[in-house]
Amino acid sequence: MESMGKKKPRPRRSFKAEMVELCRRGDRSVGQIAKDFDLTETAVRLWVSQAEVDAGERDGLTSSEREELAALRRENRRLREDVEVLKRATAFFAKETR
Repeated sequence: MESMGKKKPRPRRSFKAEMVELCRRGDRSVGQIAKDFDLTETAVRLWVSQAEVDAGERDGLTSSEREELAALRRENRRLREDVEVLKRATAFFAKETR
């Protein structure tokens, strides 16, 4: 009897995904949805555009590709810094051995 009156938990969806779904339904314009939820229209349009890319409806980098690219850029930056440190160490020890 304890479970009576309790709502079944709904699957968690991201806020962005819900906003995109509202826009796709077409009941309200992107501008109206942005206004109703106190968001910028530009942000909502970007979310809709990214959702279209992720769904294969539009050309561009998918969210997973963007994440991978960001990770690769971070790794590349770290490796360049490592190389710079090694160059400085090599120059330092080269002076010491003269």
